[in-house]
Amino acid sequence: MIIVTGAAGFIGSVMVGKLNHKGFTDIVAVDDFSNPLKEKNLANKAIREKVERNIFFEWLEKHHKDVDFIFHIGARTDTTEFDISVFDELNLNYSKNMWNACVNYGIPLVYASSAATYGMGELGYDDRHDIIPELKPLNPYGESKNEFDKWVLGQKEKPVFWAGLKFFNVYGPNEFHKGRMASVIFHAYRQIKESGKVKLFRSHNPDYEDGMQLRDFIYVKDVVSVLYFLMTYRERPGIYNLGTGKARAFLDLARGTFTSMNLEPNIEFIDTPEDIRDKYQYFTEANMAKLRTTGYTRPFYALEEGIEEYVQGYLLKNRRF
Repeated sequence: MIIVTGAAGFIGSVMVGKLNHKGFTDIVAVDDFSNPLKEKNLANKAIREKVERNIFFEWLEKHHKDVDFIFHIGARTDTTEFDISVFDELNLNYSKNMWNACVNYGIPLVYASSAATYGMGELGYDDRHDIIPELKPLNPYGESKNEFDKWVLGQKEKPVFWAGLKFFNVYGPNEFHKGRMASVIFHAYRQIKESGKVKLFRSHNPDYEDGMQLRDFIYVKDVVSVLYFLMTYRERPGIYNLGTGKARAFLDLARGTFTSMNLEPNIEFIDTPEDIRDKYQYFTEANMAKLRTTGYTRPFYALEEGIEEYVQGYLLKNRRF
């Protein structure tokens, strides 16, 4: 039996689909199932049972002997939420309980961390354990993820296998429910559908031209491919980056979205809002050397490839994975 938390969400539901494609159907989906848009992400997927997030540990106490692996992907991911108590409850303390349960019951664990832990990138984007205590996230969400990473590294007792993944900018199918937290590609597609153009933030940094701000965008199918690999690998525990290792410009993203919709680019630049301007990241890029040392050799989708598949295979068809 495999547990997936956040199973009705964006990455979690694609992970359930990945497991189904690999022949796994004995899956327990854990989430807050109150959002009907998220429920659609699990339609037509084979699962054994749905368990509400708030009673999961009671359920696990009764069924842990049947559990072979846990993917802990569920979290509050709203970077505009500033109530720290929300993140303490749903991200930090819930994850600590998950870790301790996996230690006590002998269950391997892979959990979602975030590239938001890197803050402005003052220390670079290397997934070395020694720099984690020195990182300075920019918001409570990033802080909650980094606090858990720090806590994990301080634990003497560990699951039989564990890995934390620092997700960079993930995009792809099944993010309809995420609202303003959906990927830039999703929002670009919506803007084009509604107005025929895309609005991008103007650069306020003399080192970058408008639209040339850089991010490491990774297609969700690559993310779940790595997660699945770690379930079968189980040899080098640790915290790993999960991006493509190749930063790309927002201008590339916007042009790729227009191309995938068979339209000519129409891009407008607007000022970055002043309330986020001093914390705006102009560059993120995952150092992927550490993951590659595990033997994961599959190439990642190029940005244009991922956008084309996402737009033409899912968004234009209003289809989920």
